[in-house]
Amino acid sequence: MNIELCLVLTTVANRDDAARLADALLTAHLAACVQCEAIESRYWWQGELCCDDEVRLVIKTARHLYAVVEALLLAQHPYNCPQIVCVNVDAVSTAYRDWAAGVLSAAADIG
Repeated sequence: MNIELCLVLTTVANRDDAARLADALLTAHLAACVQCEAIESRYWWQGELCCDDEVRLVIKTARHLYAVVEALLLAQHPYNCPQIVCVNVDAVSTAYRDWAAGVLSAAADIG
């Protein structure tokens, strides 16, 4: 199967929020896999330098589903101004691409 994969990155404050977003994406077949990683984020917010523990979601999806993934994240994300970044995947193993395409095919009529 030929499919363009991308990684969508976002962060949340805790594992419960990460699990809720990951489950919503996976249930809708908008993600083949979501990795939830504990990170430390340093950033400017409202004129102040901040440092917080967060959970980063690395969402593996199809490029043509990005708009739907973004809409779901914006609708369900607990942050007012969430990071939602799409990174195109230049290369991927055939076996992984085919597996992801099979999982995401259930959402094909959405994108």
